[in-house]
Amino acid sequence: MEKTSLFYAEEEEIDHRDAQKDLQLYKESCNEILKLIQNIKELKAVKTKEAAAEIEEHKSNAVLQFVLLKKLNRLAHIRCKKVRESTNEGKLQIDQYHLQLQNLLYEAFHLQKEITKCLEFKSKDEEVELISVEEFYKTAPEEISKPQDTLEDPHQQTLARLDWELEQRKELSGELGKSQEKKEKLLKEITESQEYLDSMQPKLNSILQATKPVQEYLNMPFDDIRHKHQTARHLPQPLYVLFMQASSYQEACDPHLSVTLEGDQEAARSLDMEATFDDLDSDNSDNDDQDKHSSKHRRKTTESRKSERKEQALRKHPLTVILTIGCTDGSSVALTFSYVLMLNIITVEVKIQPGPHAITHSICGGDLLLPDKFLSYLYPGDHGCDTPNPANQYVLKKLGLGDFSHHLNHIGHPYMWAQWLAGLQFLSDDAKNGISLSASHMQNTIQLLRHRIKSRLSLLKQLVSLERSSIPVCGEYMNLFPVKIITQLSSWRRSTFEDFANLPYTSNLIQEGLAQQSDLYFCAVFERSSARLICHVIVAPNYPVVAPVFSLCVHWQTIRTALNDCHVQEMESEVNVHYEELVHPESRDQILSNQLQRICMCFDVYLETESKNMAREGPLEISREKIYPRLARGPNRNKTFQV
Repeated sequence: MEKTSLFYAEEEEIDHRDAQKDLQLYKESCNEILKLIQNIKELKAVKTKEAAAEIEEHKSNAVLQFVLLKKLNRLAHIRCKKVRESTNEGKLQIDQYHLQLQNLLYEAFHLQKEITKCLEFKSKDEEVELISVEEFYKTAPEEISKPQDTLEDPHQQTLARLDWELEQRKELSGELGKSQEKKEKLLKEITESQEYLDSMQPKLNSILQATKPVQEYLNMPFDDIRHKHQTARHLPQPLYVLFMQASSYQEACDPHLSVTLEGDQEAARSLDMEATFDDLDSDNSDNDDQDKHSSKHRRKTTESRKSERKEQALRKHPLTVILTIGCTDGSSVALTFSYVLMLNIITVEVKIQPGPHAITHSICGGDLLLPDKFLSYLYPGDHGCDTPNPANQYVLKKLGLGDFSHHLNHIGHPYMWAQWLAGLQFLSDDAKNGISLSASHMQNTIQLLRHRIKSRLSLLKQLVSLERSSIPVCGEYMNLFPVKIITQLSSWRRSTFEDFANLPYTSNLIQEGLAQQSDLYFCAVFERSSARLICHVIVAPNYPVVAPVFSLCVHWQTIRTALNDCHVQEMESEVNVHYEELVHPESRDQILSNQLQRICMCFDVYLETESKNMAREGPLEISREKIYPRLARGPNRNKTFQV
């Protein structure tokens, strides 16, 4: 008990002691112990009785100092313990305060959320579209509007407006019920009518089947017309305009024109459905793209991607319009019009059916009836090798498909007149709409096509005769030429633009644009005795609208052309300038043969009148077969080619 009381006494003593003073006392005690040990050491060296007594005294004092040190040590440990305990109590108090702070912050955050939720709260009445306040007071009765109470109180005003909205909806709900009853009644009547009409369909089919012999006898194919019109509903707009205008022109003006539709009607119907749902597909495109990126699929090769792009860009509509133009001699030309969806152009493919008596084979004119050249330059400058839509070049370049002309064999030729017939126009100052544009060109184009096949077959017939060195002159034109013509055609062959351009006396024709790459070139050789006339002939694609052009070269003693002999130039003028004298206005198909016959006549005159001037050199090589009243006329001394 005494030790415990002593311990607690020391704890109480700490409260009254100063730690700094105890530290100073500790230092002093340590110094005192060091000093006593030093003195004891010195006294042990003396070894006297007095020194021994002092040593014992110093030992007692040192022990007392050690006792003081132990007490100070106990006090320091007690003081440290009390500081630790007080520190723990302070930390515990801080933890309690921190916990209280967290609780308060959480409560504040929760209250803030509740406040925000209250501020963002929207009542169901806000979703109701109410009439305006002015209209409410005008239409609502006073027992509902209560202007004396609601004008100053927005809450009461809103309640009154909601009451009025409820009354109006009750009235509309009653009207809706009546309308639904009326609708059900009408639907029932429609169903009954539809059932009656469905029951009539087999009867109508049997009636139509029974009338087919009458239709054939009266030449009134109503079934074919009805089927054709049903198919035409799935045509794209350009082909529909073409079909409508061609059918109208056939019915009104041209019984020899046939208009038909070919293609996959089911595919056309599916294409219409795809166009209908394009907007819906575009709305879902984002989700579809995400699905595509997340799914695993085989990478496409460069060739397959290019082939797919080409197929998509050059895809044609499943339905086509076919115009078959017949001629009086039994010949016909079938034009197949297609619509390229992405490029928005009309392309044409042609099939020619010559008449039973037509000549179709020729050595130098075998390409006149080729599909790629038959329709070229039907209108001036329209060769059909370029797209009429300027935007197509950018589309093809973007897809890496190269030049448009590389795909003509796949899609056909986009002639300008085909776009006009379909009502399409690109970057034109003419503001006509599609239907009026098609109608304005339909008759002229059909006439040009019919005249083209007639003129090509006629030209082919003439070329076959010329290959046999015989100039075919119709009896109606015999009066234009003398009875006896000595000069004969010895050869007729096909030539090229490169051969024509290499001749030294044809450069002026090329510079003037009278000779182009698209023209047909022929070379004819005329002979009389030792004189030869080489004749180069240019036949334009739109022959005989444009007359053939001749370039002459005389080989007789010297080489003479229009550049060094004015009389050769006069012979060229006879056929290049005065060709209108050789044809009738209503028919120009024989102009090539008549020009060649005129060349023979003029060459006779040239040689016979020229030999007169050379009489002094010896016997005449070329005798005069005609009587010439005068050998020259006019101040320019022109030869008298008109005998």
